This record gives sequence, structure tokens and C-alpha cells, in this order.
Amino acid sequence: MTVPETTTVSAHKDTSDALRPHAEHAFAAELAALAAADDRPRPARWLLSPWAVARYLLGGTLPDGTVITPKYVGPRRIVEVAVSTLATDRALLLLGVPGTAKTWLSEHLAAAVSGDSTLLVQGTAGTPEEAIRYGWNYAQLLAHGPSREALVAGPVMRAMTEGATARIEELTRIPADVQDTLITILSEKTLPIPELGEEVQAVQGFNLIATANDRDRGVNELSSALRRRFNTVVLPLPATADAEVDIVTRRVDQIGRSLDLPAVPDGVDEIRRVVTVFRELRDGVTADGRTKLKSPSGTLSTAEAISVVTGGLALAAHFGDGVLRPADVAAGILGAVVRDPAADRVVWQEYLETVVRERDGWKDFYRACREVSA
Repeated sequence: MTVPETTTVSAHKDTSDALRPHAEHAFAAELAALAAADDRPRPARWLLSPWAVARYLLGGTLPDGTVITPKYVGPRRIVEVAVSTLATDRALLLLGVPGTAKTWLSEHLAAAVSGDSTLLVQGTAGTPEEAIRYGWNYAQLLAHGPSREALVAGPVMRAMTEGATARIEELTRIPADVQDTLITILSEKTLPIPELGEEVQAVQGFNLIATANDRDRGVNELSSALRRRFNTVVLPLPATADAEVDIVTRRVDQIGRSLDLPAVPDGVDEIRRVVTVFRELRDGVTADGRTKLKSPSGTLSTAEAISVVTGGLALAAHFGDGVLRPADVAAGILGAVVRDPAADRVVWQEYLETVVRERDGWKDFYRACREVSA
């Protein structure tokens, strides 16, 4: 089966100097190998079959020996439901606490389905309706009035005309009246252009992925009419410490290679320590279940653990011996835990003195944390 034209064009862009290449460029070899080996039915304008999209996300080894690295570490069924939703006329809403890989998963889904993850609307409190619908080239508008030449298509309109996957990040941060612009798009698959007396009809292959942070409930809650247009998939935090260590290690390794930082294997012990601290404070209990703890105000997500370890690797590379040590991650952990200087500092100090101080093999970590906390 042939690769969609939009994918072919996107794949040939020069991204050799990109600090963070888009998923379709960073994993182009894997996507090409999957496309070559994929003999299952593909929905219209999909780069891969739903089965191959799931394999791309979950990882595995192809018959020719090509290793597909996992992009999402979590329950297989979540990925299968997300992929199968995109193969229907229902839009997909990825919901979860901060740091549960909502954006990461949406990017890779779009890359594997359409070969283009860049049709993106970033939701904020100031996102205008034009960002979702369309805007105007005002020079053309003033000179010639409303016309197709003066119209500037937004990412969603482009996805509709190309049969691609659009993405909207942080949907619940967008004002409610702007959110509701999506209702007609998702239900009727059309986008009216009243200024021209026309409409854009979505072609086969079009769908939309939105993400939302469940900590934002009550900010701009989705209307019931809009929520019905989505199939909601809730992304959980990693179920086990081993799974979270694996996620952090993989992502830090990918980021580190692009920044010429030290190899991750030299710092696996510190990664596990960071993950342990985050999980215990997040859960309000030590890993052995014996000691109850107060939880700080922050989320202490996997994404924040990745940030702490990456920052620690940079310290080790530029101001140390290249090996990740407790002193390299201590300041990052303090910054992640103590968001509210008054309340969170008390939580952190109690944790240091009652848990970290008494834990075997953690003396260097305790001293490093005490030093930055003083």
C-alpha cells in the first residue's frame, strides 16, 4: 500500500539540527519498517493499520528483526482503545493528571496515523476561536474582501481537508465558547465559513485528538454536548516503580543523546531513587507501606522526574565527573517538591528526617538534600 502524499512530504524535511525532532522524523525508520511489514487493512489515508499503530506505540520486534522501541509504557488496552477510536468517527480525549504522557501519546498517535503530528492547537486561556477555525490575511481582506485567497486555514481545517489527525492540547484551558466551536466540526464533520457562504467538509481520514488535565476540572469544563463527541481515555500514573523507572530511563536517554549528556546506565541508581521519592510523596506512604507521609501540593509526575534527572545529568556532565550522583539531583527534587514554601517545606523536612535519614544506602543522598535544603 502506498504512503499518503502528506506523509511523504513531511518525512523529507531536513531535521538534522532540530533540538527535538517531531515524532514522525525522530522515528522515521521505525515507521517505514512498520509500513513495509504491515499487511493488515488500513483505514482511508492512514499510514499504518490500527494493529501496526499499536505496535509502534507499545514496541516489539518485526519479522525482519527491526526493533520497535516502546513509546508508551502502560496498559495495552488503553492504547488499543485509543487507536480504535481514531478509526471511527469519534474524536479522542486523553485525560489524566499532569505528567501522564498525554501530549507524548497524542503526538505519536498522530505521527503513526497520519505521518504528521504538527497540526496542533495549543490551548490556553487566551486561545481565540480563529485558532480552531480559520483566520484571515488582512492585507488580502482589505484589498479584495473575503475570499478563499484571504482565508488562512488553521490546523483543524487543514486536517479536515487533508484527511489527517489534528491535535488540541489542554482543551479545558480554552474558554468554553471557543471549545464549542468544535461541536459542529465533530458532529457534522463540516466547518462553516459564513463570510463566504461556504463550508469545508472533512474527508476520510480526518479525526481529532484532544488532551485535558484533570487537575483543571472546573476551569473551563467541557459542555455535555462537546463531551459526547469524544471517547475519553484516562491515562493512569505508572502502576509500579519499575515501570516508572523504565519510562524515566528511556526518555532521559533520548533527551540526553540530543544534548550530548552522559549515558543513562551510569545513573540508574539515582533514577530509581528519584522515582522512589516522587512515588512515596505522591502516594502518601513509603514503598513498604509502614510509614504514612504528608503529600506536597505539587503533582510529582513522571514528567517532573524526567526533568529532574535530565537536569542532574547536565550538572554531572558540565560540573562533575559525568556520573549522576545524589548531589546532582538533590536541588531538582527540592524544586519539584517545594512549590509552596510554607507548607511544602515542612512536608519535605519531615520526609528527609523520618524516611531518608534512616534508609540504608541513602546517606549520601540525605546529606546532599540537607545541604540544598538548608
